[in-house]
Amino acid sequence: MKAIFAMALLAGATWAHAQTAASAPSSAPVSQAKKDLIAKVLVLQQPGYEAMARDIVMRPAVQLGQEAGAALQNVPADKRESVGKSIDADIRKFIDESTPVLRERAVKTAPTTIAPILEEKMSEDELKQLVAWLESPTAKKYQQVGSELQNAMGQKLIAEAGPLLTPKLQALAQKVRVSLGVPPPGNGASGAAPAKPAAAAKPPAKPASK
Repeated sequence: MKAIFAMALLAGATWAHAQTAASAPSSAPVSQAKKDLIAKVLVLQQPGYEAMARDIVMRPAVQLGQEAGAALQNVPADKRESVGKSIDADIRKFIDESTPVLRERAVKTAPTTIAPILEEKMSEDELKQLVAWLESPTAKKYQQVGSELQNAMGQKLIAEAGPLLTPKLQALAQKVRVSLGVPPPGNGASGAAPAKPAAAAKPPAKPASK
């Protein structure tokens, strides 16, 4: 998972600072043993790269779904369900088709993106420790519960931040509507101004004095 990879790199950085010897400069030749260790790290972290690829695909898809859900309220009620199903099918198709492509690209990109950083920033001894940790039962168990931890944290944040962010988002949406000249929800497509209240009745005239 992404969290595992981030923690592993953080742990590697901590070990690097704790070492008295500095990491080998990037211009120094990389031993085959170090290359093999880096290749092993990349294999162990492959699930994290794949999860990252899926997340990249899901973010715009989810955002588009939310925007479509809001716009769906303007569709006639008798067509709303069918249009909603059609949009949902299109979004799912995008996810199903895009995720494998990006997942494959992520796995292919890792050796040219991650490997040079590991070569420069981590020593061979640090990589051995990193591999040992990634292969440990503790790391594997953390990987298994990683998604559960992220979901729990996400739901908690949404629950707590929702009341704080909703008014701000509503105010922002209203400001954007005003900037675009779009009528607020419920005013109809024509954007006609609401009817003015009827004028107050005039008090009866006083009888003429005799």
